[in-house]
Amino acid sequence: MAEQQGLKIAVIGGGSSYTPEIVEGFIRRYEQLPVRELWLVDIEEGRHKLEIVGELAKRMVAKSGLPMSVHLTLDRRQAIEGADFVSTQMRVGLLEARKWDEHLPNKHGVIGQETTGPGGMMKALRTIPVLLDICRDIEELAPDAWLLNFTNPAGMVTEAISRHSRVKSIGLCNAPIGLHKWLSSKYETTPDRLYTEFVGLNHLHWVTRIEVNGEDKLAELLDNREQYSGQNVPATEWDPDFLRGLGGFPSYYLKYYYLTDAMLKEQLESLKEKGTRAEVVKRVEDELFELYKDPNLQEKPKQLEQRGGAYYSEAAVNLMVSLHNDRRDIQTLNVANGRTLDFLPEDAAIEVNCVVTGQGPIPLPVAKVPEQAKGLIHAVKSYERLTIQAAITGDREVALQAMAAHPLVPSVQVAKTLLNEMLEKNKPYLPQFFR
Repeated sequence: MAEQQGLKIAVIGGGSSYTPEIVEGFIRRYEQLPVRELWLVDIEEGRHKLEIVGELAKRMVAKSGLPMSVHLTLDRRQAIEGADFVSTQMRVGLLEARKWDEHLPNKHGVIGQETTGPGGMMKALRTIPVLLDICRDIEELAPDAWLLNFTNPAGMVTEAISRHSRVKSIGLCNAPIGLHKWLSSKYETTPDRLYTEFVGLNHLHWVTRIEVNGEDKLAELLDNREQYSGQNVPATEWDPDFLRGLGGFPSYYLKYYYLTDAMLKEQLESLKEKGTRAEVVKRVEDELFELYKDPNLQEKPKQLEQRGGAYYSEAAVNLMVSLHNDRRDIQTLNVANGRTLDFLPEDAAIEVNCVVTGQGPIPLPVAKVPEQAKGLIHAVKSYERLTIQAAITGDREVALQAMAAHPLVPSVQVAKTLLNEMLEKNKPYLPQFFR
C-alpha cells in the first residue's frame, strides 16, 4: 500500500482486554507507523467486549487528534482485505476453555497451564485450525500482509502457519521485552545499553548472554538468584547450585520442568484459595471492562498491567515499526529455524534473536547452546510437531503420542486419561476429533 495513504491494520481478537495497549502503541509511534485504518475484529460471542473496548479505542484516538479511523466489525474478511498488517490475539473457547485446560491436569496430579503441558496442547488443538482458516483469508485478500501472531501457544501456532500456509508470519512473546524492562530497571540503564541472547523455543528459552553497558552480567544474575517472574507464573525459588551450572538465565516457564513438584503444589494450593488462573484472570478482566465502560476514560488504565502478559502489544508495535521502516534492529522472535539450531528440523519454529529488515526477520547465529538444554528443547519440539499434526488431522493416535511425549506427563496411562477427558470437554471446538 502506498505510504502516503497510511497503513491498514487488522487486529483479530479486537475485543481483548489488551487492545488499549496496542492502540496506545499506535498513537505513540504514529510518526514511524502511520496507521490510517485500525480494524478491530471479533466473533459474535465477543461482540459485547468489542463494543466496550472499541469505543475506548475511539476515544483514545480522538484525544490524540491523529487522522486514524477505528472500525469495529464481526466481518473478518472486510477487516483483512488490503491490510498491511494482521495481528492475532485470540482465545478460542474464551476463558471458560482455559479453566478446564488448567483444572483437568491438576485433577490428575499434572501441571495445568495454558501454554505448557496438556493445557497448552488443548489450546493448540483449538487454535491452529482457526488460525489456518484466517490464513486462507489473508492469502486471498491481503497476500502481501505480515501476520504477527501472539496467540498462545505462540511458537506452535507460528510453526503451523509457516508450514501449512503461504502467509508471511512471525510469532512474538512478551517475555523478551519484559526481561529488558526488568534489567533496565535493575541496572538503571536504557534498553539500548542491553544485549541479551535468547536460545530455545517459545516459553522454553535460556538467555545465554546478558550484557549491560558492555559488561557481562550473566554469572552475577545466576549467582544472586534474582527473582524474575511473570504475573502468571508463581515465584518459586531456584536451587542455587543448579542455577549456577545451567549455562543460561532460564525462562520463568522452565520452572514447570525443573521445579515440577513445587510448582504443582503451588497450583493446587492456589486452586483451593483462588480457583484456576483462568478464574483469577476473569475477575481481573471483569474489573477492566467496568473501567473501559467509563465514557470519560481516554487512555489505557494502569490496572491493565495486572492482567499478566504486559508489553505484548508494545512488542507487536515495535515489530511493525521495524518491518515498515527496514530498521534492521535486533528483536527476539519466533521464526523458522533454518540451520540456526542444528539438532532441530529446518522448518521448526524457534525463539531467537533476529535482525528485522523490511523483507522480514533474519535469525542470528547462536553463540552458545547449553548442552543440558538441548535434550529438553528437542523433546518439547517433538511434542509440538506431533500436536500440530494432530490439530490438522484430528488423528487421536497422533494426539496420544503428542500427549505422552510431553515431559510433564508422567505415563502413557495418564496421557490417555487426560486426552480422553480433555477432548470430551473441548468437543464443541474440536470437530476434527469427533467425525
